[in-house]
Amino acid sequence: MSDDLVVPEIDTMVHEPARLRLLTYLSLLERADFVYLLGQSGLSKGNLSVQMGNLAEAGLVRVEKEFVNNRPRTTYALTTEGRARLAAYRRTLAAILDALPAG
Repeated sequence: MSDDLVVPEIDTMVHEPARLRLLTYLSLLERADFVYLLGQSGLSKGNLSVQMGNLAEAGLVRVEKEFVNNRPRTTYALTTEGRARLAAYRRTLAAILDALPAG
């Protein structure tokens, strides 16, 4: 076994399954509201709220709150940093998978 074996470190903020799912949806859309993400992700309201809060606090997601027809509407979009971290995560996973032995 080689002493210089290095396994790339995975970005755990992105890697967590619920957050990865949400980031993936946002990477495919310009923006999405809470209700849409709730329906698509299969997460509970509480879990979705917590995960989006974590992503916003980490600077990966921008949150916009407004009223539409006197009802609150929360919309999310990836930030530039969010897109960069998701792309870096993709490269890291590709490098890990490429390093695995075939079979």
